[in-house]
Amino acid sequence: MTSATTARLPEGDRLAALVGERYRNSHHIGADWNETIETLLSHRSVRDYLPKPVPDDILHLAIAAAQSAPSSSNLQAWSVIAVRDEARKEKLNAVARTQRQITQAPLLLIWLADLSRPRRIAADQNSAADGLDYVESFLLGVIDAALAAQNAVVSLESQGLGTCYIGAIRNDPERVARELELPEGVFPVFGLTVGYPDPATPAAVKPRLPQTSVLHDERYDHRRRSDDLRHYNTVLQDFQVEQRMPRIDWTVQVKNRIGTVEALKGRHLLGVAARRLGFRLK
Repeated sequence: MTSATTARLPEGDRLAALVGERYRNSHHIGADWNETIETLLSHRSVRDYLPKPVPDDILHLAIAAAQSAPSSSNLQAWSVIAVRDEARKEKLNAVARTQRQITQAPLLLIWLADLSRPRRIAADQNSAADGLDYVESFLLGVIDAALAAQNAVVSLESQGLGTCYIGAIRNDPERVARELELPEGVFPVFGLTVGYPDPATPAAVKPRLPQTSVLHDERYDHRRRSDDLRHYNTVLQDFQVEQRMPRIDWTVQVKNRIGTVEALKGRHLLGVAARRLGFRLK
């Protein structure tokens, strides 16, 4: 079902349609529809864009939304770089192994875990900032960046733009750091392509695992939910056929993605790279 089709439904039916599309079943959620929930449930990764620039006002609003996300201890340990220059985008795309969404998107956002700013603040006050040298602080910056980016995504999608996260920026974070002239203590966490979706190649909502696979009551349920996984393999293969993608079980995709060091595409060296970029990770 397209977003336009959903929009024509009465509000009482829209939530059921959105949830049904996300899970590919008649999963009932007894709650009321609203525009925020519709934006969240309608999320899809957009890889084909129109050659139309993203207005500065929309970007600035997205950053305001990003800065409205929670931040651990209000350290606000993240930054973001907006990349529009085609030559620079091409260099970053080489790190990501040349993805069409980076080529097409008029805007590429690089989200950063930024411990450089708090370290400078500490130095200005003659503090050693020893607390920044631990894994906890690195995670804090990564989590802050992720929370901020997701708020930005919701803002952008609510205004009709499309996005796609680019984890492949981590294939070579040191190369990214050189290209973007990152100071010590700043780590590129992921990229995000932004642009107006090309209506000629509409993106579809990818179904997710059943809630019974991810929602646990009180304590983690260690029982293997093999029926859930078999069902999801079938659901995802149906989606793949619709999208003219190669058919492959999700469980096989998981196995392939984690089965070898080579499958990490250079990201097995992230610890080494992070230390070279100024993170001690004690």
